[in-house]
Amino acid sequence: MKENKHVVVIGGGAAGLSAALFAARAGAAVTMIDKNEKFGKKLYITGKGRCNLCNACDTEEFLRNVPRNPRFLYSALRFLSPDDLQRLMNELGCATKVERGNRVFPVSDHASDVSRAFLNALRGQALKLQVEALGLVIEEGRVTGVRVCDAQGERVIPCDCAVLATGGVSYPVTGSTGDGLRFAQEAGHTIVPLRPSLVPLEVREPWVKQLQGLSLKNICLSAAVHGKIKYCEMGEMLFTHFGVSGPLVLTLSSVLATADWPQVQVTLNLKPALTPEQLDARLLREFAAAPRKQLQNILPALLPARLAEVFPALCGVSAIKQPAQITAAERAQIVSALQSLPLTVTGTRGMDEAIVTCGGVSVREIVPATMMSKKVNGLFFAGEMMDVDAFTGGFNLQIAFSTGALAGHSAAVYERE
Repeated sequence: MKENKHVVVIGGGAAGLSAALFAARAGAAVTMIDKNEKFGKKLYITGKGRCNLCNACDTEEFLRNVPRNPRFLYSALRFLSPDDLQRLMNELGCATKVERGNRVFPVSDHASDVSRAFLNALRGQALKLQVEALGLVIEEGRVTGVRVCDAQGERVIPCDCAVLATGGVSYPVTGSTGDGLRFAQEAGHTIVPLRPSLVPLEVREPWVKQLQGLSLKNICLSAAVHGKIKYCEMGEMLFTHFGVSGPLVLTLSSVLATADWPQVQVTLNLKPALTPEQLDARLLREFAAAPRKQLQNILPALLPARLAEVFPALCGVSAIKQPAQITAAERAQIVSALQSLPLTVTGTRGMDEAIVTCGGVSVREIVPATMMSKKVNGLFFAGEMMDVDAFTGGFNLQIAFSTGALAGHSAAVYERE
């Protein structure tokens, strides 16, 4: 048996960097290739350039933030937990800090420090940029090499094991163009259909577009499919020129990433802290305090000015009516619109605006304890290219680092036992 197993890691993002480091630490000779001009390109734009590394929570809380195939991640999270990752980063010279929502960032607030820490730890290994992987060499059911193309032309890099860590298809400008998914499919793997996740939503209502740039806080967004509530959360939302975005919307897009959006009923509650009766009483107090004002001039006491301006049309009550002219039925219409304002979602924005990819290599065809393919010996998977994704807050990067670490280590020790 070879003592210095050669592991080729395809992709130099979070998953690839982690795979390369843990393969090297387990004694393998590592070659990491990436077609970009620098490693960790997608890391540079995560967390608005600050790199939200992970979330400082326990395993059960973590898995509650993974809407698809969470149980597949148990072994990876045991191998490299959020606490382990923080210790690792500090060991590599990149100190971390915990902020609101248990989000973990480098103390420097520079994403570049994260990739630099990994690369410094990988000195002595073969780290090759602007090398494009063309495919896998598979002989008798086992990976024996990786076909590549670089400035010298096409060639094969022989290997004992290969780790595919090429990402999904979100943010394709970072190099995530689905190459690894094609390699996996050519190797016989099933690719679960790809959809954008953690992505803004497009809506039909023209009034939404009129409010471009307006952010709402402490509101409730809910979604139902065929009358059954699938999502209901409080938080922040943003109106855009095409529809809606913001934390609530991104999470909703993840929960229902595989939904047929025209079948989803999305509702906005602008006053979730009040019951309908309490809200009606609040309206009556506002009316009593300004009996001669028109409705359009009373609503800013309840809503942001720009939203108050369009709101009378949304609830079907004349904007110029004074309180004495507003009937009980019309008041009920106002209350109803404040607490159940419908939004007609026509679909999501494209993959180029999605934070992560929903879908990918079926986890049923991957051994969760090692991240190795069930179809090809010596082939391992890591990160976003697998059919597992999570909400915002550092969960997706943790998945990349954890699955990468387990895949790299497993590749290095494969068959040594």
